[in-house]
Amino acid sequence: MGIFAALLKQIIMCGIVGYIGHREAYPILIKGLKRLEYRGYDSAGVALYCNEEINLYKKKGKVIDLENEANGKNQGGTIGIAHTRWATHGEPSDVNSHPHSSNSGNLTLIHNGIIENYATIKAALINRGFKFHSETDTEVLVNLIEDVQNQQQCSLIRATRIALNQVVGAYAIAVFDKNHPSMVVTARVGSPLVIGVGKDEYFIASDATPFLEYTKSAVYLEDGEMAIMDLDYGLRVKTIATNKVKDPYVTQLQMDLASIEKGGYEHFMLKEIYEQPKSITDTFRGRLLADQGLIKMGGLFEYTEKFMKANRIIIVGCGTSWHAGLVGEYLFEDLARIPVEVEYASEFRYRNPVITSDDVVIAISQSGETADTLAAIKMAKEAGATIFGICNVVGSSIARETHAGAYTHAGPEIGVASTKAFTAQVTVLTMLALELANQKGLISKSKYHEHLVELESIPAKIAKMLESDAKVKYIASIFKDATNCLYLGRGYNFPVALEGALKLKEISYIHAEGYPAAEMKHGPIALIDSEMPVFVIAPKNGQYEKVVSNVQEVKARSGRIIAIVTEGDETMKDIAEFTIEVPDTHEALTPLLTTIPLQLLSYHIAVMRGCNVDQPRNLAKSVTVE
Repeated sequence: MGIFAALLKQIIMCGIVGYIGHREAYPILIKGLKRLEYRGYDSAGVALYCNEEINLYKKKGKVIDLENEANGKNQGGTIGIAHTRWATHGEPSDVNSHPHSSNSGNLTLIHNGIIENYATIKAALINRGFKFHSETDTEVLVNLIEDVQNQQQCSLIRATRIALNQVVGAYAIAVFDKNHPSMVVTARVGSPLVIGVGKDEYFIASDATPFLEYTKSAVYLEDGEMAIMDLDYGLRVKTIATNKVKDPYVTQLQMDLASIEKGGYEHFMLKEIYEQPKSITDTFRGRLLADQGLIKMGGLFEYTEKFMKANRIIIVGCGTSWHAGLVGEYLFEDLARIPVEVEYASEFRYRNPVITSDDVVIAISQSGETADTLAAIKMAKEAGATIFGICNVVGSSIARETHAGAYTHAGPEIGVASTKAFTAQVTVLTMLALELANQKGLISKSKYHEHLVELESIPAKIAKMLESDAKVKYIASIFKDATNCLYLGRGYNFPVALEGALKLKEISYIHAEGYPAAEMKHGPIALIDSEMPVFVIAPKNGQYEKVVSNVQEVKARSGRIIAIVTEGDETMKDIAEFTIEVPDTHEALTPLLTTIPLQLLSYHIAVMRGCNVDQPRNLAKSVTVE
């Protein structure tokens, strides 16, 4: 089974961090775990090499629980690896927490991903006398490496490579041998892994945030590569399959430390909601030249003809990225007159879709690592389609696997519930659709320029909306104890209804559903009573009169109506219990505004309910689930 086949059952949820060098490792590892905790937070662990021994501390719960466990114990050593977990194999527990050790205690390993054939390997190792203490596939892998070492009397590097060629699955690993304490071996297939390169020191992490204050030099491992960080011989990169030596490509990171701190906000999610004026501006900066009447997108330039002649556009994504894709469907069909299909990446590859070389596939992912989306890309590439990626993380797998693409430049998004990534993705899709409409001559120069000027004004309009957060917070206090909510929208704002419902479900654990407003009377209307909050997205530009009729149907059944309306709308004020105003804009741009109050409502409701906003239960940031 190849790399992308292995991706099919991957779950990218854990965070790994490691250090080898001249500093005390423990503070670096703990701080790194806290920055990666958004990737998984049901257990954590750390292994430190000190005085020829490995001190291993593991604890169910969050990183703070691990800190408490390690308090007063030996935290010395300049080499260590650590892990924060989202459980796949084995329930959250102290025993199942990473790192895991081999039977001899010589090897210690951390792992993000899934080893699919672990049961077969485990049975063979048991027959050879190995004992297992956890339910994890990770303990199987570390003992497989030790078994290869024992049988072939070879180095950790060779044993790791041989073992990895026997496993099926997706992984990012770091493994340490206390008999060779100047070296840590890492490898990746499917799961992200980045190495920070300092002076006589190396950092290992699932993303670059754990080592930003120490070095801006980073090496992003490619799929199928392993790296050896050796204090004596430096950094070496090889292929897992063939042992071919590769030259490490060192990237200089552009992000700064402030971007991954809360900056005075109570939660990352709130900070990221308030960052949207900046993140949208950063996304169109250098691309949207309204004063010149131009959109310049480097990723589009070489493939404009492909888009222009496309039989159709297929947009694939998961969760919030799928919702952004739905907005994209309206944009491309309305403005550029190109047929669009929007697919859940997780379903796309299973229904034997018809894909041709005349199709353009747009893959959307905040992390750029979503395995379902990567698998969809692979399938579409094999069928000859042109692949355009939209993602937020420089150097991510989707950025490397696509023919062309555009970074959103939203900056790190730490909150599990996506906010600024959504509006940045919609911004990119808007620019693409407008430019294609312009190139095809489907929009007049005056209308094109008008849209560019209006898009450029969106950040200021969002900033103005954020000033009225107090009203949104008051409305949240009224509905915080609801058990069910309905979100309704039409046209461009139907995807916003879906996204609003998803945000509420994710962080407040209130059941919510998004529907096209006209579909309400085909079923959901049966649920409406005096206890049902109904959030209606009803800007003036769009199918306003139709939405008003739908709201009247809700009111006739005593539903509690909260309407997102254009400034100055008196009609809806007379019908709805509450209204939240957004500035006027073109219909195609309304999702960038109407989504903001729904994000704030979800946030405030979750806080008032005592929920963990940044780390909601059962979720992690970069997720694919088979």
